[in-house]
Amino acid sequence: MKAVNLITLLLVIVGGVNWGLVGLAQFDLVATLFGGQSATLSRIVYALVGLSALWQLVPFSKAMSTDEPLAERGYPTAR
Repeated sequence: MKAVNLITLLLVIVGGVNWGLVGLAQFDLVATLFGGQSATLSRIVYALVGLSALWQLVPFSKAMSTDEPLAERGYPTAR
């Protein structure tokens, strides 16, 4: 399970960087690397990034329900 979380997190980061480049420089890195937005490989990467974002909702919701963000900041957790 940990490997899947790391892979999906990496893909979400790739997607975030790509959207940042699109927003700041109108440059789609995924499309450039894989032959355009409608190229099969680009569409696969876009789909994997989207699915990865959905997958990352699971650890995010677990972290929120266990007060993990507060623990990371050094605040005492509620008992």
